[in-house]
Amino acid sequence: MTDRSLVSTIVPVYNCQRYLPEALESVLAQTYRPIEAIVVDDGSTDGSAEAVQRFGPVVRCCWQPHSGASAARNRGVEMAKGSFLAFLDADDLWLEAKLALQMAAFDTDPKLDMVFGHVQQFPSPDLEGSARARLRYSDGKIPGHVPSTMLIRREAFDRVGPFESQWRLGEFMDWYLRALDRGLHGLMLPDVLANRRLHADNLGIRERDSQGDYLRILKASLDRRRGRAPRPDDARETNG
Repeated sequence: MTDRSLVSTIVPVYNCQRYLPEALESVLAQTYRPIEAIVVDDGSTDGSAEAVQRFGPVVRCCWQPHSGASAARNRGVEMAKGSFLAFLDADDLWLEAKLALQMAAFDTDPKLDMVFGHVQQFPSPDLEGSARARLRYSDGKIPGHVPSTMLIRREAFDRVGPFESQWRLGEFMDWYLRALDRGLHGLMLPDVLANRRLHADNLGIRERDSQGDYLRILKASLDRRRGRAPRPDDARETNG
């Protein structure tokens, strides 16, 4: 059974001890209540588990063998008790009114399935000068169709299904395209709801060799809209 007003916040973490406490503090500082905080430790080998323990019982935590962010988010969904689901990457931060603004949008329009907001990017304070100088990013707010800004009804998420774990990059884009195919009704708020941290170990930097996943995801979406299921050799065709 789910709590009709409870927002379950799911934070996947893999070797992010340095930033995880700030992320969790931004969850617990939300002006909206009730919330639950769930951390899924995706096989971290640093001190991420110890960082979570600092927060005591207000943060639920489980461990799984390293399987990727999608599998960690799916595990968190399985644990969630709320009728609304929110996701936060372990290196990002929420603004304190994030959930309150989104829940107000749901109250205004009961037909909404999911609500997003804008993102502000910032260089992590621990980023060295030379690495910081190489950054190219927008310093204004940008629309955030990303996990860290989404709030979604649990039943709407279930209609789309879990995150696909075969993608190294773009797994949220794949999920969002499937949500559009299902006809989910979404809203983009004009407010900045999350701050995205730029640092030396961002996923896009670690997984540069997996950039082709984006093309395969788009191709799979086009195939669905044309009514043809992707063939097993489609990934090889796109690679070629």
